[in-house]
Amino acid sequence: MERKEFLSKLGIGFAAVCVGCGVAACGSSKSNDPTPTPPGGDDDENLFSINLNSELTSVGQSKVSNGVILVRTAAGNNESSFTAVQVACTHQGTAINYNNAQGRFICPNHGSQFSNSGAVLVGPATTALRQYNIDINGNTLTVS
Repeated sequence: MERKEFLSKLGIGFAAVCVGCGVAACGSSKSNDPTPTPPGGDDDENLFSINLNSELTSVGQSKVSNGVILVRTAAGNNESSFTAVQVACTHQGTAINYNNAQGRFICPNHGSQFSNSGAVLVGPATTALRQYNIDINGNTLTVS
C-alpha cells in the first residue's frame, strides 16, 4: 500500500469515527439528567395496585413491585395505614426491608435506617427514600 492510499483510507476512517462521535454527543442522555425519572415513571403514573381483600391483610406485611416497597403499618383500609417508598437504599442501592417491631425500613447492607416516610434515621445513607402516593378506592389500593 502506498503512502497516499494509506493516508486516504486513514482519513476516511477518521472521518467516520468523528461523525459517529458527533451523532452520539448530540443525542440526549437521561443519565446526565439532574432530575431523572423515578422508577416506574412520572408522578401521575400508577405503578401498581393490590386487592386489599387478598393482599397485605396483616400489619407488617409488605409487597415489592416496580422499585417500590409497600407496607401495611396499621389496621384499617385507609391511606394512613400504609406507606410506600423506593425499595433501593439511597446509600448504595441495596433493597431495603421493613422491620415491623421497630417501625422502620432497614438496609441489610450497611445498616441505614429510614422512617415510614423515608427520612434517614441512621446512616451511612444521607438522602431520604422517595415516598409514593397511596390511594384507596373500595378494596383497591393504588401506588403512584
